[in-house]
Amino acid sequence: MKKILKYLLFIGLGVLFLWTMYFLYEKSATAPEEFAVEKPKKNNVVKKTVANGKIVPRKEILIKPVVSGIIAELYVEAGDEVKKDQPLAKIKIVPDMLSLSNAENRVRNGEIGVQNAQLTYDRNKPLAEKGVISAAEMQGYDIALKNANQELGAAQEALQVVRDGISRSSAGNTIVRSTINGMVLDVPVKEGNSVIERNNFNEGTTIASVADMADLIFQGKVDESEVGKVKLGMPVVLTVGAIENAKWDAELEYIAPKGVEENGAVQFEIRAAVKLKDGQSLRSGYSANADIVLEKRDSVLTVPESIVEFNKAGDSAFVHVKDGEGWKRTWIKTGLSDGINLELLGGVEADTELKGAKKEAESEVEMSMGGE
Repeated sequence: MKKILKYLLFIGLGVLFLWTMYFLYEKSATAPEEFAVEKPKKNNVVKKTVANGKIVPRKEILIKPVVSGIIAELYVEAGDEVKKDQPLAKIKIVPDMLSLSNAENRVRNGEIGVQNAQLTYDRNKPLAEKGVISAAEMQGYDIALKNANQELGAAQEALQVVRDGISRSSAGNTIVRSTINGMVLDVPVKEGNSVIERNNFNEGTTIASVADMADLIFQGKVDESEVGKVKLGMPVVLTVGAIENAKWDAELEYIAPKGVEENGAVQFEIRAAVKLKDGQSLRSGYSANADIVLEKRDSVLTVPESIVEFNKAGDSAFVHVKDGEGWKRTWIKTGLSDGINLELLGGVEADTELKGAKKEAESEVEMSMGGE
């Protein structure tokens, strides 16, 4: 009985050893590689470059006063639509004390001059009527009185301008008006703020900024490595980060002749006219990306660029075509590429089976899933 058990034990160990060797052999055996099968497909191929920038109005006007003073009233706020010459604000003049004093003194001198000329005129008029003095002499007294009245009127008007900013002959400059039709983008002042007039030595305080929001442009920059590929009139597709699932068409209208160095790279400014459709609107200052279409092919035969092999010189392309149980390396003629799809101009037919990416073994997939 013991001998039988011993034999059975040896037989069991032998079977276990053989099974272990077979398992290790199967484990170490290299499984045949499997590849996905691709076929040429029709696609649109678009080669483009991307520029970053923002949406801005073509004309944004800063409205500034022509007199200094204090904002007495504001008639608009940001977002309002305004017409040309529409009042935006009213300014209360704060007169300079020296100028005010000089203007008041001029008025007093004018009043004295009128009184003196009037007395002289009244004293000599009876004499002229009696023929004691000539008409020519009396004409001089009449002219002197008129000149005195004229001087007094000018002094009073100057005083009113210094004190109130307006005169009898005009409405003055205390009302700040819009110079264009458009939308008020910003009103950086409030009622009670002091403002400075614009002149040759000071740009003045901005009362409001007004822009025509129907005429927008994209303003961005492209790298020096890309600027040689873009040309005026090229179509541009804009995407705005703040608005999802929406695109705007534009047309490139300006490329800067001189670049500016930024962070070690030379950038060239570009501008593109935005084509707004009915019902579309954009806000000034939106960040945007511009896809500048360099070349485009519609509905052409393409293959994934990832399955194409190129020689070292980069002037020849090859794919692997299904040949029985294996693959045959075949030359192809290529065209435009967008980095994902490559235009196929010749070398293989539309229904040809091509060697794609390598399939992962089931054990590798299970291991990767287990690792996750």
